[in-house]
Amino acid sequence: MAHEFRYVRSGEQSIRVAVIGSGPLVLMVHGWPESWYSWRHQMGPIADAGYTAAAIDVRGYGGSSKPHAVEAYDMQSIIADNQAVADALGGGKAILVGHDWGAPIVWNTAWADAERFTAVCGMSIPHMGHGSAPMIDVARKMFTENGLFFYMVYFQDEGVAEAEFEADVRDTIRRIYFAWSGDAPDGGWPIGKKHGEAFLQGMTNPEKFPAWLKDGDIDYLVKEFEESGFRGPLNRYRNFHRDFAVSSRRAGTKISQPALFMAGERDMGIRMFGRDIEPRMRAHFDDLRGFHMIPGAGHWNQQEKPSETNRLLLDWLKSL
Repeated sequence: MAHEFRYVRSGEQSIRVAVIGSGPLVLMVHGWPESWYSWRHQMGPIADAGYTAAAIDVRGYGGSSKPHAVEAYDMQSIIADNQAVADALGGGKAILVGHDWGAPIVWNTAWADAERFTAVCGMSIPHMGHGSAPMIDVARKMFTENGLFFYMVYFQDEGVAEAEFEADVRDTIRRIYFAWSGDAPDGGWPIGKKHGEAFLQGMTNPEKFPAWLKDGDIDYLVKEFEESGFRGPLNRYRNFHRDFAVSSRRAGTKISQPALFMAGERDMGIRMFGRDIEPRMRAHFDDLRGFHMIPGAGHWNQQEKPSETNRLLLDWLKSL
């Protein structure tokens, strides 16, 4: 079953959505540096299970609009994009699934709008409520003040990371996808890097990529980023203070919808959250129906281990 691209208006922007199937809308939101294409292994099985499988290009990526202003990428604007897609393709209702940056996006979308969004699944990044300070301030205190590199801090200065990543997009994609995969040796993401060093420094561009990401898959991603550039994707990281101010209105409240969480056992993203993640996370949900760590998977679980990811996802969808 082949997908078709649909274009949904969200205010002044246009969101490209890859769509397959019919039935209740399952809206999938990718992370950084990704694409609707990250969900290629999920779309067919979800459609076959009786749903409309819809994977967006988040604004700034692929075939979606790429506004220039940093504030055009705040969480409120991206929530509005998801609402527009739910209205256009789901009759005002959708089930949300998100990975990496897509996870905080779907957690916040569900948290803000329980009317439209009936259930929510996040991958890689858990939801820990409102927090005591914007993430970027915490990162500066923990890393920058101690002279250590932290990627979110590196991303703050407009144009710096863009120049590094756009110099050779294929090299960038290969290094990032390998370093955060379950196949990378320990230390694939360099530990102890100094503040002021470049992002890709010390990361490996493997001679042969693991089988889960084929040459054609890399070609597709490279083409998308050569056309879109990295500014829009990086602008998401430049809105921590705006996002914090908005989510403060929901501080102390829980996500009420049926929820699911999964991550790769070797995912670096989840390691940032320390220990006892599951009980800490459950405190922010009324109905967290599953917390799963996928053996052998790194950060890209839905691409590295599609059958395990799909089984967990479809079992949860059936339970709703």
